Amino acid sequence: MKFKPNGSWVALPDPTITQTESGIFVGDESAASNAKRSNVLKVLAVGPMCTFAKKGNTVMIDPRTEAIKARIDEQDLLLVGEHQLLGKW
Repeated sequence: MKFKPNGSWVALPDPTITQTESGIFVGDESAASNAKRSNVLKVLAVGPMCTFAKKGNTVMIDPRTEAIKARIDEQDLLLVGEHQLLGKW
């Protein structure tokens, strides 16, 4: 990924599933509900001021976290502040 977040922002994959593997489209309410269950995500990129998380870490975020959703480099991403990470593996 070419995108580099600024400051202490962290880029994570958007866990929202809008279509099942068999091709069935999921409604917005169900997709949002399923996304809230996927709070363990792999870090795709970090800003230069991040001290806790590194690219490639697996992190846990609070499922109620406010995040910025964006489509960057053909990927749906969540951008969260590093302080919103609960832990890492």
